[in-house]
Amino acid sequence: MSRKPAKGPLEYARSWPLRLWVGAVLLFLYLPLASLILFSFNDSRRTIRWEGFTFDWYGRMMDDAALIDAFTNSLTIAAISTLFSVVLGAMTAIALWRFRFPAKSLFDGAVTLPIVVPEICMGVAMLVFFGQVMPWPRDLVWPLDLGAIIIAHITFSFPFVAVVVRARLTSFNREMEEAARDLGASELRALVDVLLPHIRPALVAGALLAFTLSLDDFVITFFTAGPNTVTFPVKIYSMVRFSVTPEVNAASTVLMAITVILTVIGMKLQGREIAQQGH
Repeated sequence: MSRKPAKGPLEYARSWPLRLWVGAVLLFLYLPLASLILFSFNDSRRTIRWEGFTFDWYGRMMDDAALIDAFTNSLTIAAISTLFSVVLGAMTAIALWRFRFPAKSLFDGAVTLPIVVPEICMGVAMLVFFGQVMPWPRDLVWPLDLGAIIIAHITFSFPFVAVVVRARLTSFNREMEEAARDLGASELRALVDVLLPHIRPALVAGALLAFTLSLDDFVITFFTAGPNTVTFPVKIYSMVRFSVTPEVNAASTVLMAITVILTVIGMKLQGREIAQQGH
C-alpha cells in the first residue's frame, strides 16, 4: 500500500486550515481599518450608528483651516526629513560597509540606537535638548519654525535608511567597482555610476520608510511641537480628545490613502527597475 507523499515546504498553503488561519489573521488586522474608512462616509455625527452614505465629512475636512495647516506641516516635515535621512543614511551605510576605523562597533551601535530606544524616551530627550541645550526659536517664519521637529524626525528616521541600504550593500560585487577604477574612473565617478545604481532600490525603500515614519509620528512630535507648529497626527489627537467624529475618520482615511499610494508607487518603480536589469 503506497503512502501519501508528504507536503513540501511550499505546499502548506493548499491546506484549508492554514488558509482559514491566514484569513482570520488578515481579517483581524484589516477589519478595523475597513471600519474606519466605512464610517468616514457615515451621515451621522455619532460614529457608532450608521445612518446613510455621504461625502460631507470630507468637505468639512477640506474647509477646516487648522486641519489643512497641520496636514501641510506634516507633509513639509516628512519631505524635508526624508531628503536628509536618505542622504545621511546612505552615507552612514557606505561608511560602515567600506571602511575600517577605531570604535567602529561603537559607532554602529550608536547609529542603530534610535531604532531600539522607546519613542517616549526619544521624545523626552528631544524635549530636554530643544528646551535646555539648544532652544529652537518659536517666532521664525514658516517652514523654519518646524526646524526642531524636522531635526527630531531626521534623528529617528535615518537609521532605518542606513539599515536598509546596508542590507542591500551585502549583495554588491566589489570587483565591479574595482574594474571601474581600473578603467580610469575616479572614486566619486565609480560611486555614482556603479554603487549608487545598485543601492537605488534600497534608497527608494528607505525613503518610503522614512517618509511614512515621519508622516504618522505622534509621540516625538508631541514633545517637540510648539503652539504654532501642530502636525496632522497631533491635530487628530486633539480632535479625538473631545469626540471621535466622521471628520476624524475622513482625515485618517486620507492619511492612509497617501501612505498606500506612495508605497504602491515605490513598489512599481522598484519592479520596473528590476525588470530593466533583467533585460
